[in-house]
Amino acid sequence: MDVAIERELVSRLRGGDASAFDEIYAWMRPRVFSFLARMTGRRDVADDLAQEVWLRLARTGPRLAPDTRMAAWLFTVARNLYISHWRAHRVSAALAGDLLPVPPTPPSPFEAASQTQTSARLERAINALPEAYREILLLCAVEGLTPKEAAVVLDLSGEAARQRLARARTMIDRALADVTGYPGGAP
Repeated sequence: MDVAIERELVSRLRGGDASAFDEIYAWMRPRVFSFLARMTGRRDVADDLAQEVWLRLARTGPRLAPDTRMAAWLFTVARNLYISHWRAHRVSAALAGDLLPVPPTPPSPFEAASQTQTSARLERAINALPEAYREILLLCAVEGLTPKEAAVVLDLSGEAARQRLARARTMIDRALADVTGYPGGAP
């Protein structure tokens, strides 16, 4: 959006013009939601956080600085809300560990699709590794062997096994980066 138009919207918002809020909402709602959905991996949580972003804009709109860049402000609020949510989730998970175990909730369709896509990309990357690297990675990362134990299985020195595992992980990182490194972001 043009800076002059953005400043005009901020000016109208500061003046209490409800239609300015509506225009900002129409312009930025899909982008804010998309950002939060990718950060959280859950549509329901992203929806809740996005609603809070818009509530904060409605509350603080009249106090915004005249030169506020709206997209930057909204994404900052969204990111801060995500971080707060993530921290609260970690704390509650740590505290819940002392309580009775909670049965796992089934993943949402969004989570299931995301996990399926990520798993498929990871499987393709593992399958594309040369055999020597694939076997060390599978032994250590999938089967849970230490590099020293995998070295015995593969008839390698401990140092050779550690180096091979490090190279395999680097290859996986590169393969996954190639898949997600296009200008539009992660698929």
